Amino acid sequence: MNRCETCGNDYDKTMEITMGGITHTFDSFECAIQALAPRCEQCNCRILGHGTEAGGKFYCCAHCAARAGHPEMVDRS
Repeated sequence: MNRCETCGNDYDKTMEITMGGITHTFDSFECAIQALAPRCEQCNCRILGHGTEAGGKFYCCAHCAARAGHPEMVDRS
């Protein structure tokens, strides 16, 4: 069995996710999200969808990017 690198659970149905050439092992999507999902630079929430990037930083939405000084970022109407 494989061990989840987030929670340490020894599980027979783990998944592997390769990101940036590094393979990670998890027992659930929840653990994968905790380990790999970026955080919004403005509100610190986990970015689970597309999010947005401005000035080399990641934001969960255009509103947070604008609040952080990137007014060019706007939500779609």
